[in-house]
Amino acid sequence: MKIYDRPGFPNPSRIRIVLSEKGFDDKVEFISVDLIGAEHKQAPFLAINPSGKIPVLELDDGTLISESTAITEYLDHLDGHPVLTGKTPREKALIHMMQNRAEAELMGAIDGYFHYATPGLGPAMQPYVAPEWAGRKEWGERQRAKAIRGMTYFDGVLKSQPFVAGDAFSMADITVFASLNFAEAAGILIPGECKSLITWREKISNLPSVKNRTGQDFLQEDLKRFGL
Repeated sequence: MKIYDRPGFPNPSRIRIVLSEKGFDDKVEFISVDLIGAEHKQAPFLAINPSGKIPVLELDDGTLISESTAITEYLDHLDGHPVLTGKTPREKALIHMMQNRAEAELMGAIDGYFHYATPGLGPAMQPYVAPEWAGRKEWGERQRAKAIRGMTYFDGVLKSQPFVAGDAFSMADITVFASLNFAEAAGILIPGECKSLITWREKISNLPSVKNRTGQDFLQEDLKRFGL
C-alpha cells in the first residue's frame, strides 16, 4: 500500500497513529506531498484525489481511498479485528458521533483560523483559499473562538470518562489529539482551566502508538522554511 501525505500535518498524523496502533507501519510506502508548494492542488495529484487533500491511501490493486475517517475504517478492519472504530452498534455510534464533533468543533475550526486569520501555508496556497474580503480575518478569529469552545466541550467530556467516546481509545481520540497539535502549531493554546483535556493530551502523547509519530518537528520545519 502507498500513502500520500506530509509528516506533521493533522490528517496525515491521524493515519500514522492508526497505522502504528494496528501494527501496519511496515506495510506502507509513504509518498510526501509538498503542501506549502501547493502540490496537492496541481493536476497530477488531483488525478489521485479530486478534492486536492491528503492523506490518500492507494491499495495494491490501484484503489484510491481518501478522507481520514474512511482510511481509518479500512485499516481498522483490514485484519478482521477493529479496535479504533467500534465493535458493537453502540460503540460504533458513539465513536462516529464524537468523531464528527471533533471534526466540526475542533479540526474544521482550527483549519478556518489557520487559513484565514494567519498567513496559512503561504503565497503558493493563496489562490486556492477564498479570496480577500472585508471580514476575512474577523471570520478566521471567530473560528479560533469556536475551536476554544470545542476544547472546553471536550474538557467537559473527559471529566467523566477516560477517552473521548467512552472507555476505550478510538479514532475520535486520535482526531482530537491531532487537532490539538494543529491548534498549537497555529498559535491556539488549550485554556489553562481545561485541566482534564490537558491531562488527557499528555496521557495520549505517551501511548506507544502515538509517541514520536505526530511529526510536529517536520511541520515546524516546513513552516519555518517559508517564514510562516
